[in-house]
Amino acid sequence: MPPLDQTAAPAATGQLRQLRQIRQLPGPFALPILGNSLQLRVPRIHRDVEGWVRRYGPFMRAWFGRTLVLIVADSEAVSNVMRDRPDGFRRPLSSYIVSEEMGGTPGLFLAEGAEWRNQRRMVMAGLAPGAVKAYFPALVTVAQRLQRRWQQAAANGAAITLDDDLKRYTVDIIAGLAFGSDVNTLEAGEDVIQRHLDAILPAVGRRSFAMIPYWRYVKLPSDRRLERDVAALDTAVATLVQQARERLARDEARRARPPNLLEAMIVAADQPDSGVDNRAVVGNVLTMLLAGEDTTANTISWMIYLLQRHPDAMARAREEVQRVAPDVASFSIEQMDSLDYLNACASEAMRLKPVAPFLPLEALRDTVVGDVAVPQGTLVWCVLRHDSVSESHFADPQAFRPERWLESSGQHDDKRASLPFGAGLRTCPGRYLALLEIKIAMAMLLGSFDIAGVDTPDGGEARELLQFVMSPVGLSMRLASRLVIPSLI
Repeated sequence: MPPLDQTAAPAATGQLRQLRQIRQLPGPFALPILGNSLQLRVPRIHRDVEGWVRRYGPFMRAWFGRTLVLIVADSEAVSNVMRDRPDGFRRPLSSYIVSEEMGGTPGLFLAEGAEWRNQRRMVMAGLAPGAVKAYFPALVTVAQRLQRRWQQAAANGAAITLDDDLKRYTVDIIAGLAFGSDVNTLEAGEDVIQRHLDAILPAVGRRSFAMIPYWRYVKLPSDRRLERDVAALDTAVATLVQQARERLARDEARRARPPNLLEAMIVAADQPDSGVDNRAVVGNVLTMLLAGEDTTANTISWMIYLLQRHPDAMARAREEVQRVAPDVASFSIEQMDSLDYLNACASEAMRLKPVAPFLPLEALRDTVVGDVAVPQGTLVWCVLRHDSVSESHFADPQAFRPERWLESSGQHDDKRASLPFGAGLRTCPGRYLALLEIKIAMAMLLGSFDIAGVDTPDGGEARELLQFVMSPVGLSMRLASRLVIPSLI
């Protein structure tokens, strides 16, 4: 083995410890050829792996079929791995292949190396806080539509399906920000883009975890439907890109100050030596839709569920909203930035219920993770929910205590152990937008309604389901209105 890159190793104290080999690490018994695949259930693979970590420790090995995998749950080592991107680690090549097979156009999420750096400049131009703030009035408009939808449900005594309504909310926001078009699925019903996304996202998860890529040899009816969904989504996005280019051609002022992410990306792509072409623009529009719909919607669902189960936290969050931002029609950026306790509630929900509870990465060179030698090409499975719910990093770790995220709380918690947006250069570029979406939706909810109940299908604890992201299964909400909305009178 060539000399090892030590960038992912902990600081040396005295002599460097003897490096362990992945095969020597503890781990579950594996069968020939199948490895540990029969011990994993895809809908709850994150919990199965977390169970292994509790038994075998934060550095362990497993076999995914014939692939030897290093599983890492130590938050410092995970953070170091993330910070060694894009040069030392990348998303697994298999993820890129699955995307290509589905006919997708990779964006920033799957891009690597120089291609990633070029695309990152383009995307960050459209997702920078200044650009998002310019779009803020449109976010409020979408929140008001959600408010009217929920007001009608409260008046009718109807239960609200959180997954459906919150996905409509996030799709309307992302489509407006990305395309500069008013999709309005909250009031006008299902949109073609949302319909195709709802079919594509679960398929991405299924194929990414499949031990046998059967679709390369035989196409089932579901695979043919998926191909049609992907093709239709590509056509819809390509049309939107062409329309945006036509708007820019007609109005040079738009090129100087692009009013939406799509036009900002096109302008950035058209700069000399940008290294970005129209295909990358399309890919990143799709990436925003794919990454932004489920992640934010499910975080809000988990947050509502946890607050409902903790009345004291709910009361404090509601008091802050009523004091700082009582009227959705008058929401401002300054008000949202001042909702410190609500922001802490979001951080605590993401600590306990991260929608991305793990991150698989592939080593691009021989390196070291912790005290483990990692050869080039090794799959490293980063467990993101281990230290974040461990007594060694958080006081009373299983409790929902938003106060721990406030500087004056006096808690002795290692907040660095919670990594909901990643770490390093590849930290999620949509972090500011996601937090803003969360605070706007929650401030609208807490300022306008009393939550009569948040129910699960069986009346028990909310179950976790892993598809594209980790979501709660079948949450529904019952509301009592606290506000008369003039538009409904």
